[in-house]
Amino acid sequence: YFFSLLLSMVRAVIVSTARTGLAKSFRGGFNATHGAALGGHAIAAAITKANIDPGMVEDVIMGCGMPEAETGMNIARGAALWAGCPVNVSGQTINRLCSSGLQAVAMAAHSIMVDGVPCSVGGGLDSISLVQPKFVKGAVVEKKLMKSYPALWMPMIDTADLVAERYGIPRARLDEYAFRSQQRTAAAQASGLYDEEIVPMETVMVVKDKETGEASKVPYTVTKDECNRPSTTLESLQSLAPVRADVDPRATVTAGNASQLSDGASACVLMEEGAAQRAGCTPLGAFKGFAVCGCAPEEMGIGPTVAVPRLLERHGLKVSDIDLWELNEAFAVVPLRCADVLGIDPDKMNVNGGAISIGHPFGMTGSRQVGHILLEGRRRGAKHAVVTMCVGGGMGAAGLFEVF
Repeated sequence: YFFSLLLSMVRAVIVSTARTGLAKSFRGGFNATHGAALGGHAIAAAITKANIDPGMVEDVIMGCGMPEAETGMNIARGAALWAGCPVNVSGQTINRLCSSGLQAVAMAAHSIMVDGVPCSVGGGLDSISLVQPKFVKGAVVEKKLMKSYPALWMPMIDTADLVAERYGIPRARLDEYAFRSQQRTAAAQASGLYDEEIVPMETVMVVKDKETGEASKVPYTVTKDECNRPSTTLESLQSLAPVRADVDPRATVTAGNASQLSDGASACVLMEEGAAQRAGCTPLGAFKGFAVCGCAPEEMGIGPTVAVPRLLERHGLKVSDIDLWELNEAFAVVPLRCADVLGIDPDKMNVNGGAISIGHPFGMTGSRQVGHILLEGRRRGAKHAVVTMCVGGGMGAAGLFEVF
């Protein structure tokens, strides 16, 4: 009882958020940018926005869905040093696949609430361009698990097709949802609703000559999200063939109704509320809680339907109490099925688009969602906000935030 009371008296607040724009993997602006630079840029920008000395940060926690190669060697530590943090600022990299960024924010908050850390950074990054090609041979399976849970190695797109078929979500709904995501992102960009969180980054990208195939490096600045297509029409989405059409005539997932492969990084600075006040910071909101829950690996996409109820029950809240939702658009079937089950109002969910239009660097998305929901929640006068997503291997993760 006394420990619970103590925790209730210590609040972890988010005092700033910053991120890169999202660039298309392989042919976009970050296709030759090391993970330490991606993460370091976001961390440095978030610390600058918080207007604190980098030495105030005790630990930098970064999520990464593929923490190897250019995003390996405990990339959080490298990113912290790249950002200009002094050597006594430590770093840890965590991986819960697509919820890694949210997990990092939650762990940063927990360090404040439990261990008395005054200031910590939680964020995420991924360079699909540089890292994914090095692992095209696939995962190495384990015999016992392969026999009992073969879907642990099931490609994510296969799980999405399975969920759509199993729960009767037709192709038409998937394309309609994807079209709405594109429209919402286009409208948000036109209104400058992403400008506050994006910090332009100068880098060097590799460009291939279409005729000769010769590659060259050119200076480039990523100033905004580059993955969405404002000219997208519903008819163009409907014309796309399912990715797995050759192996499954019932497949419904296309390149248009799935999240886009992209590169980027995000960071949030969290502080103990009293420390934030003493430092003169104006918090965006407070971390309230985090919950995870497993589900059948082949139904990975329904993860939020089991994680969200657990989160809300612990805080005495109902779905109707939540003013704003960020439910990751890994595939259109994910927010559709989860909103159907949970009863989420579509007008409160992914109001400025999501991963289908913006892009989805696996380890970065959760942190981006946290930053965006707090900024958008402030614009809308929201109080309770939830960030949630499905997670590879059959899990859901959900975080609750209070918007200031």
